[in-house]
Amino acid sequence: MTGPIPDMSIRSSSLPDSPLTGVAMLSGAVIGTEAPATKLEPSQTPGGADRVNILGVGATPLDLGRAAAMLERWRREGRREYVCLISVHGLVTAQRNPAIRRSLNGCGLAAEDGMPLVWWSRLAGYSHARRVCGADLLDEVCRHGLSRHYRHYFYGATPQVLDLLTERLQRRHPGLVVAGACAPPFRALTPDEDAEHVAAINATRPDFVWVGLGMPKQEQWMVDHLGRVEATALIGVGAAFDFHAGTKPRAPVWMQRSGLEWLFRLGSEPRRLSRRYVIDNALFIGLALQQAAGRKFHAIDR
Repeated sequence: MTGPIPDMSIRSSSLPDSPLTGVAMLSGAVIGTEAPATKLEPSQTPGGADRVNILGVGATPLDLGRAAAMLERWRREGRREYVCLISVHGLVTAQRNPAIRRSLNGCGLAAEDGMPLVWWSRLAGYSHARRVCGADLLDEVCRHGLSRHYRHYFYGATPQVLDLLTERLQRRHPGLVVAGACAPPFRALTPDEDAEHVAAINATRPDFVWVGLGMPKQEQWMVDHLGRVEATALIGVGAAFDFHAGTKPRAPVWMQRSGLEWLFRLGSEPRRLSRRYVIDNALFIGLALQQAAGRKFHAIDR
């Protein structure tokens, strides 16, 4: 590590999608965040793309098309990378757990799966930033890869969810190549079991391994298996398997675009998600305001 990197100061360079971003812009004006925004140079990031420093996590501002194009470039170049989709929950988890923060900063692509991150990036000068969530990225890469004959492997969830997931994806994308799928047990694997899973995945020769173990378990799994699993990218997509399988409802598009999908999910699973969304969202707002005001600086792990 070379020392602290100045945090991103919020400044307006594009119009917000939602009235909620007006609050962030007003906060920036009131607290006087006039310093020019800084960013990590592409050569300094694992995947070779710009990143925005949000609470010490380098988030990559891009859209679905650019994300799919990056994965295709990695495939042509024979790269071995992993992809994290960063949400507010992930950012707050990274504050509590340095290992998770390092895993987010060490990935080849850290896309923004949360409108607050997208708004932050746009206000920092990245007008092209869009939300890239697991369900949408999975759908886009499946579509993008049809003519390229991508081989997809799915790791996580339950056998029933995987059956529904692969059936629906193949119906939605005729010709989709499902190389294989595995629903690991809901416990830690023994070293022998883990080796068997790795061998089974590699035997299918996948291009992309989609990992649906939930945050932060999937991030740790990808770090542990990078280089062992022979695929272009390991991609952590959280609840995307359930959304595509139809076993969990997804928020209406207008809620997704306005940053309110968390409220829909909270209403769908209040017991499981209340702490994540009520407490983590409040912590994020407090920490983000401290960073924007220049009262707290966060270094990005190298």
